[in-house]
Amino acid sequence: MEIERKFLVKELPDKLEQYECKVIEQGYLCNNPTVRIRKSNENYILTYKSKFGIEQDENRTAKVENEVEVPLNEASFLHLKEKADNHMIVKNRYLVPLDGGYTAELDIFKEQLEGLLLVEVEFRNEETANQFCPPDWFGEDVSLDRRYTNGHLSTVDSYNF
Repeated sequence: MEIERKFLVKELPDKLEQYECKVIEQGYLCNNPTVRIRKSNENYILTYKSKFGIEQDENRTAKVENEVEVPLNEASFLHLKEKADNHMIVKNRYLVPLDGGYTAELDIFKEQLEGLLLVEVEFRNEETANQFCPPDWFGEDVSLDRRYTNGHLSTVDSYNF
């Protein structure tokens, strides 16, 4: 299960180059349920995400989904990439340590999404997600705003919202 909150970014953290960076390219084969392929540096992954069996809660602050990841090889990734819908998403992801043992996954988007900055934090459970106090460099909470899902972002021609 994946429990995460997502935020816009007010300002980049200082000395960004000191943090681990992953160069990510990902595409979507299906959006309901989500079937995604991802290249992260030299790792290739097929991910399946769904809300099947998850009780809907209008008071929820975090995005909650079932998630299964399966490793791919490069040839399989390239084969599936040709079948991906819409645009591939290209971004640099910086892993920024936070208080409480959390990690901020800061995404700086490239190509058609140039200018978009998002940060996600994953949690063990919904209680800790609800109690999370974001650092000052985080902006608006967009956890439940469909426009900021990567699946939706793969359908837009440019970032302008």
